[in-house]
Order: sequence, then C-alpha cells, then structure tokens
Amino acid sequence: MSRAPVKKGSIPIRTGEDDDICPVCKSSRYLNQNMKFLINPECYHKMCESCVDRIFSSGPAPCPVAGCGRTLRKQRFRKQILKDIRIEREVDIRRRVNAVFNRRQEEFETLRDYNNYLEEVEILTFNLVNNTDVEETERKIAAYAAEHRSTISRNRSLAHEESVNINAEAEAQREHARLRRAEALREEEDERREREEGKRTMVERLASSKGNADAIVKEMEQAQTKRSSAKGERANIERMKEQARAAKDPFGTDNGSAGAGYKIKGLKKVNEPEPDQPYDPYGGVVLQREYYVLQDQYEHPWLDKAKTDPQITTGGYDVGEYCARAMFEAFSGLGCFIEDEIAARDVAVESGIATAAAAMAGGPE
Repeated sequence: MSRAPVKKGSIPIRTGEDDDICPVCKSSRYLNQNMKFLINPECYHKMCESCVDRIFSSGPAPCPVAGCGRTLRKQRFRKQILKDIRIEREVDIRRRVNAVFNRRQEEFETLRDYNNYLEEVEILTFNLVNNTDVEETERKIAAYAAEHRSTISRNRSLAHEESVNINAEAEAQREHARLRRAEALREEEDERREREEGKRTMVERLASSKGNADAIVKEMEQAQTKRSSAKGERANIERMKEQARAAKDPFGTDNGSAGAGYKIKGLKKVNEPEPDQPYDPYGGVVLQREYYVLQDQYEHPWLDKAKTDPQITTGGYDVGEYCARAMFEAFSGLGCFIEDEIAARDVAVESGIATAAAAMAGGPE
C-alpha cells in the first residue's frame, strides 16, 4: 500500500506520538503497552511511572526535564485526567484560587460589589494561568488567606453542607422514583390478577346460572368498573398526600430545624456565636458578707505560730480558711429573729386549728 504524497515544504503531523514517549528515559508506549505516565502539579511535566519511582523514591529531587529544575516530591505525582495538559493546569489553578476566594453573594451589599469581587478573582486566576506577575499574585493570595482564615473555613463548611444536601435531595428523588415505579408495577400486576379473577368468576357464574347471560356479563362489568374507579380514587388521594408532604419538606424533617436534611439556601448576615461564659457553680448568686468584712490577716499568737508550724501547714491546712469559718460561725445567727419566727409559727398553728374546727362543725351529724 503506497503512502500518500507529502507536499513540498509541509511537515508531517505525528498525532499522539509525543504523548506516548517519556521525556526522561525516552521509552515509548509502542514497546510497552502497560506504561503509565504521571504529572506533578508543580511543573506539569509528564514522565513515566518507572522514572518517578527511580528518581523520587529517596526523597525530593529536581525535575529531570531540561530547563525546569523545580523541586518535586513523589507523593504529589498523579495521573493526568484531561487530555490537554494546559487545560489540566488551568483547572488546578482555578480550583486552588476558588478554595481561597470562596466568598458568597449573600456577603455583599449589592450585586455590583459581588461582580467586582469576581472580576478581581478572575484577574488573579488569569495571571497565574498565563504566568503574568506570578510572585505578586501569589503574595496577594497568601495575604488574603492569612487575613480571612476564619471566613474561608466557614464558607467551606457551608459549601460542604450544601453539597451534602443536594446529594441527599437527589438520592431522595431517585428513591421516590424507584418507589413510584415499583408501585406502578404492583398496580399493573393487581389489575391483571383482578381481570383474570373477574373472567374466571364470570365463566363460573355463566356455567352455574340459568339466567340471562347478557345480564350476568353486564353486572360483572359494572362491578369491575366500580372497583377500578374506587381504586383509582384511592391512588389519587395517596399521590396528592405524598406531593403535599414532599412540597412541605422534601427531606422528611421540619423546616427551620438543624436536622441532617435541612436545606441551607444562604445566610444574609452571619453572626459570630457568643463565647461560652465561665462555669458558675452558684448559678449567678453573689455571696456577699452582710455583717462583717473578712480581713487578709488577723493578729493572734496562735495564728502566727500556725502559719509557720510544719506540723500544721504540711497537710495543706490554711489559716485563712480557719478565720473565714470562725467569722462565719460568729455572725451566722445575726440574721435570725426568733420572735418573728415564733409569731409566724403561732399564726400558722391557730389558722390550722380554726380550719379543722370549721370542718368538724360543718360535717354530717
């Protein structure tokens, strides 16, 4: 078979041949069909898996491609997903930039402000994709990530929750469709069984009855029509109820709760949660001394000796606790008024006696 002629001055196109040759060891996929190529997001130079294991197994090393020299690590090598390596690199850059600049439209006052923000992000992405002011662009991205670390983390969590809710909604819709198909098949099977049962019953009645055959057939058809109509009405009622439940809450939880199926549409204003207050064992009750003031030090020979006696202080005994307890016991009875308590007690006793006497007087004879 003759080869097609090549025009003078033109260069033959070698489709796919360069992609099947390792630039390091010059091995070709033509000779080794099981050859696998890997790329590193640091420089996106393609090389075979054998060269990656041979060069980078002992640790980081410079890229073996001539003119590169960037330090590469083995754990960052991965398979190429897209056919065009330039598109693969742009997708990775956009994913990395969007992971940092993940502001939501609800965080801006106007739509114009949000569009201006998107334009600035696109300018940074364009610079990285086209290798324009790379150092300045990387510096801006790093400064923004360090300054808005909490906002980036919060928006990432919101995006993850939205993704989980969307997946849950899609799964619920697929499950609902599967149940509808199963219900339709069951209804068809029931209808087929009822038709066969009706035909058998009609044949048995025609064989055993001596009446008019046309009247019997008409009666059986009317009964079958009534049963079908009643069944269709019940199915419509159940379908309407199911649609109402799905419209009220597609996930089976109350809207407004924080359940697993709650769908978040976006927050207009994000309020930072208040920090937890320290634990108060007295529940907010302030213990104030009303009749005395506890001093830090009291002059007494025994107290002075107890402060320096190893036999007392070794066990953890505190003279201040002794003074506080002694003062509390000394003044604890000043707030108690015995006369008032006795008067209140006598009033309560007299009221109880009068109630009992009234009950005895009004009782049956």
